[in-house]
Amino acid sequence: MLPDLLMRRGAEQAGKTAIIVTDVGEITFGEWDRRANATARALIDRGLSPGDRVALVFGERDWIDYAVAWCGVLRAGCVAVPLSERLAPAEIDYALKDCGVVQTISKESSAELSANDPAPVRRGLEPDKLAQIIYTSGTTGQAKGVGATHANLAYGADARHRKLAHSRHFLHAFPIGTNAGQAMLINSLDASPAALTMPMFTPGRFARLIEIYEVGTVFVVPAMAIQLLNAGVHERHDFSSVRLLGSTAASLPPSVAAGMAKAFPKATIVNYYTSTEATPAQTVMIVDPARPASVGRPSQGGDLRILTQKGETAKPRETGEVWLRSPAGNRVYYGDRQATDRVFRDGWVRMGDLGYLDDDKFLYLVDRESDVIKSGAHKVSTIQVEAALHEHPAIAEAAVAGLPHPVLGRVAGAAVVTRAPVTPAELRTFLLDRLAPHELPSRLVFVAELPKNHLGKVVKPRLLDLIGPADTLPGRK
Repeated sequence: MLPDLLMRRGAEQAGKTAIIVTDVGEITFGEWDRRANATARALIDRGLSPGDRVALVFGERDWIDYAVAWCGVLRAGCVAVPLSERLAPAEIDYALKDCGVVQTISKESSAELSANDPAPVRRGLEPDKLAQIIYTSGTTGQAKGVGATHANLAYGADARHRKLAHSRHFLHAFPIGTNAGQAMLINSLDASPAALTMPMFTPGRFARLIEIYEVGTVFVVPAMAIQLLNAGVHERHDFSSVRLLGSTAASLPPSVAAGMAKAFPKATIVNYYTSTEATPAQTVMIVDPARPASVGRPSQGGDLRILTQKGETAKPRETGEVWLRSPAGNRVYYGDRQATDRVFRDGWVRMGDLGYLDDDKFLYLVDRESDVIKSGAHKVSTIQVEAALHEHPAIAEAAVAGLPHPVLGRVAGAAVVTRAPVTPAELRTFLLDRLAPHELPSRLVFVAELPKNHLGKVVKPRLLDLIGPADTLPGRK
């Protein structure tokens, strides 16, 4: 169990730095262990029972206090509900009510959770017991609470073989309350290097931290990768220390992956594909010019399959639903049996994406099942249109959605952020060689920024409002 892992590191590596938050402070494993134990004791003294839900509402300046509270909640046998203070008050209130939170811990209240009894606390730490409920990003609808057991969270953690041993520090800037953020928290417990993070991501500050700390491992999401490239920070900073750069939360557009390979010339660029529901199942792809759009093959003992609409195994290069099989205990939607039965089946997790396997069983994503644009007799992949837009040197960011059309049903619409002057006519001409006629955006809108959530994912309902109604493409009826 993860609390046991902290207890062991607190005993064996008490003076080793575990987490550094720039301009805020740092914590050793010994201090982390002591404070987590005091928090657990305080929660028990307050009368919390095993299984009680405890919300953890923290900001990115508070990674240290959050890490202490999270481990303390688990040691007390309670269920942690991580939430970012960046969320709207209504979103936080929804989560609190949805899973029946009985206690909320924040930066201010965490200081009050201390106890003088140093006796180790270890209550209710059983593999099949619920340990955490984390809420999905809600980019296309209402966020869902995804429950994970202790066994699920601890899968792959091994005190004898620490990950990322090539690094003294690993760097990330992921928000608290996200699946990516939780992966970094587990890395903090399980990996060899110290975790290094920052209160808020900016390309320049991120780049300076890499240089100052000679960071060996860097984790980003595609939105951060795009910002780093757009800012050209690799031209002003030394990234030669980086040996591994991992991107998660969404697939990297091929042109962005290629750009990151140039910006980090000594690093292996790795694309990770998973979801809050599927973790720890994932596919891993070392970026390969021969397969620029692939998100790889399963890792960590997981499995992958593509199913047709009839529920049959798809043939190579036949598009179907993507399913991953978790090597650990399945997660569930908290309090939603119907949704759980629809998504989680016999160890398999329905990803909500369409994709296909090539002859060597590498996975290629076509689109989110809900995002595919059915335009007349055609189906248009928003991922493919976005990738084509990203190839234009003037485009900094691009997002595509389906717009209502009176004849075709829906057509593609795009919102783009530019880094250099370009006209809609120039972009359409550029896309003619890269997209089929039915894939060309009916409407192109230039915006200062894309509507995103706190992890940098585009919020599609807000994107549709931004793009507006479809225009008629030349040559289309």
